[in-house]
Amino acid sequence: MNRWLFEQFNAFARDTPWLHTPAQWYANYGVVLFGVLLVAGWWIARRSGQVVGAAAAISAAGATLLAVAVNQPIVHAVHEARPYTTLPGILVLANRSTDPSFPSDHATMAGAVAAGLWIVNRRLGIVAAAAAVLMALTRVYIAAHYPGDVLAGLLLGTLVAVGTWLLVRRALSWGVRAVAETRLRVVLLS
Repeated sequence: MNRWLFEQFNAFARDTPWLHTPAQWYANYGVVLFGVLLVAGWWIARRSGQVVGAAAAISAAGATLLAVAVNQPIVHAVHEARPYTTLPGILVLANRSTDPSFPSDHATMAGAVAAGLWIVNRRLGIVAAAAAVLMALTRVYIAAHYPGDVLAGLLLGTLVAVGTWLLVRRALSWGVRAVAETRLRVVLLS
């Protein structure tokens, strides 16, 4: 199923040469958008003046880094070959890498940002979720990953972000509240 679905994506990529450049650009450099979204989440939380929102924004950023760190041992343990190393004759738009494929680091990061920002602000979470799905799709489109790789990455990122928030929300909210009572309040809350 995973290979068949990948082949459908690859056939679509062959039929849409006009989409190659934007897909390659987003698949490779779209990570910058997720950084911008995290800053936007912090800004929205800061302007709201809510301690829990500011704590959630901090958690979202930290959980994103944690998700990618958790993903790395899994990637190396599973050690799945990328599609372009095992499927001859496919269209490859990705910059070739020697890293294993499962789960996708890009999708893991995107899933963590989307889930973390969903906790901060629902509207921003919807935008981040759409950007995460687009990241996952473009990573398959350029032949960097199988569909299962990006699906697993999105799920892992989401689980790490939600789990992190559930574990740290009280302590982090307490810390933000404590900082809010000092001169550093302006950094976290307006």
